[in-house]
Amino acid sequence: MNPSKGIYLDRHLDLAAMLASKSHFLLGPRQTGKTSLIRHSLPGVRVYDLLDATTFLALSREPGRLGQELISGEQQVVIDEIQRLPGLLNEVHRLIEERGVNFLLTGSSARKLRRGGVNLLGGRARTKRLHPLTYKELGSHFQIEAVVSRGTLPSVYFSDDPGADLEAYAGSYLQEEIMAEGATRNVPAFSRFLRVASQCNGTVVNFTQVASDAQVARTTVYEYFDILKDTLILHELPAWRKSASRKPLVSSKYYFFDVGVVATLQGRRFRAGTPEYGEAMETYLMHELVAHRDYAGGAPLACWRSASGYEVDFVLGDHTAVELKAKDTISAKDLRPLRALAEEGVMKRLLCVSLDRQPRLVDGIEVVPLTQFLQRLWEGEFNE
Repeated sequence: MNPSKGIYLDRHLDLAAMLASKSHFLLGPRQTGKTSLIRHSLPGVRVYDLLDATTFLALSREPGRLGQELISGEQQVVIDEIQRLPGLLNEVHRLIEERGVNFLLTGSSARKLRRGGVNLLGGRARTKRLHPLTYKELGSHFQIEAVVSRGTLPSVYFSDDPGADLEAYAGSYLQEEIMAEGATRNVPAFSRFLRVASQCNGTVVNFTQVASDAQVARTTVYEYFDILKDTLILHELPAWRKSASRKPLVSSKYYFFDVGVVATLQGRRFRAGTPEYGEAMETYLMHELVAHRDYAGGAPLACWRSASGYEVDFVLGDHTAVELKAKDTISAKDLRPLRALAEEGVMKRLLCVSLDRQPRLVDGIEVVPLTQFLQRLWEGEFNE
């Protein structure tokens, strides 16, 4: 798989429609495709790139230049990497109020924008997130082995050397996100933590053990996990707590945003038939569910774990339970967690997503091939 370098895939977000109605923050990890989406969707719209040193210095010294440079009738503006200059939001606010300008404010980190004293435009801008490529966006380019081995960052998925690009991504994240923002002054300690945290992907985290393995204080581990969430690298999956007949455990699980990135941080490859392959598939499915929730207004996500040891990977709202099995032959044992959750009498649908080639129904539980599930997900079947 090596399509031409000029390939562009349509994304779920329609920036032109978004910007026509209101200003927006567009947040997403690095290399999710924000720049190419802007170029494709908003040709001719003025763009201020705050990674450009000249632009950054000019606007940091004199934020009022923003309004001075806009010509009469210019009603749409893009400011890229807005978290590098959050003070500019005061001028953005003024231009929204006085001149009716709609801004697209992009960034790869929510950290600086969440700090006290920053003008977040008082509800005058909505927030959207851009994720790595989804099943629907990939279309005919979707290949499950490619997804699991390299993830779905656009530049990596279509790379002729995805391993090298993923290594570079991990390095640039440490340098550009952590060092540039001053999120932590101890980069070696954070680098150790990042490797350890990657081993906790898809699990309930033992923060004390992570602190010991990373050789940092437990309080520092909590701070570092917040950095991962603020820089959009980590998703938290809360516990579904409405279980009545079986006592639920209430700890969250954590997933890295991209299966290729987490494999690189762990220093391993995911091979079919291994437990690690199942973990990789689960991480990828989490990505699809999170993207669907954010793009299409899908149901809130949770996981379910009972005190007696049953676990179901994903609960969508209070109506759909999804257990993933990365194999092509599903046994009665594989369906036990779903049967246990069915005893609550709440779920409308119980699905075991697998690599089976044909769908089937087993005692009220749907065994669904992965690609069929993804198609049904994006068609909106599991929204309620």
